[in-house]
Amino acid sequence: MLRVIAIEFKRGLLNLRRYPLEMVGQLVVITLIFYGLFLGARYIAGPAAQFGGRLDALVVGYVLWTLSLFAIGDLSWGLMNEAREGTLEQVFLSPYGPARVYLARNVASLLIMLGFNLVILFVLLFLTGAHLHFAGAAVWPLAAALLGAYGVGFMLGALALYFKRIQAFLNLFQFVMMFLVMTPFERLEGPGRLAGILLPITPGAGMLRGLLARGEPFDMHLFALALVNGLVYLLVGLWVFTYAVRLTKERGLLGGY
Repeated sequence: MLRVIAIEFKRGLLNLRRYPLEMVGQLVVITLIFYGLFLGARYIAGPAAQFGGRLDALVVGYVLWTLSLFAIGDLSWGLMNEAREGTLEQVFLSPYGPARVYLARNVASLLIMLGFNLVILFVLLFLTGAHLHFAGAAVWPLAAALLGAYGVGFMLGALALYFKRIQAFLNLFQFVMMFLVMTPFERLEGPGRLAGILLPITPGAGMLRGLLARGEPFDMHLFALALVNGLVYLLVGLWVFTYAVRLTKERGLLGGY
């Protein structure tokens, strides 16, 4: 498995070197979108506006949203592109199986995307003046949130594998992800608080806001909930993707586009 991850990491670096403008363009657009929203909100609120900790929480949520979009969309868009280019069958002929190959590809892509998202984070901190409480413990809720994101990514990948064209659905799903990541479920009560535990990514996102934006201590109980949430969605996503692989093969839809 480590060898597959290393190969996929090399593949990702080669694609990045061959098509650098695509990634640079994405980073510029992602940064400008948030900065434009920030300037608009500050203009509406007036010169005396003080966003305080809410701005810090929004920066954390926005960066996590962009990272989640990379995690979720990488598999789905990759499957659609390979189906269009005619290379999808080559992945399924691998002795490791498609689920392992795409899981390794996701891990390799994550290593690359983490670097780019750190650049986005520091640029946004510089442009907006937000201040975060950086802590090494933030790695754990981030990992839990990404487990859930990859689980959702495998579910959407199953749809892309079977239906081949789900571009419009993926574009709309970005706003669903924004709702999940940006909504402070951890500050809600009753059904809202329960939804923040059961929905994907939300427990880890809430912990990240608490650690980085509000300087709260690491809560082992909340982390356990976030980790269970991420693992459950990842296992369900892998099961759905494996089922879609079997169904696609049985119906002879693998090479169709």
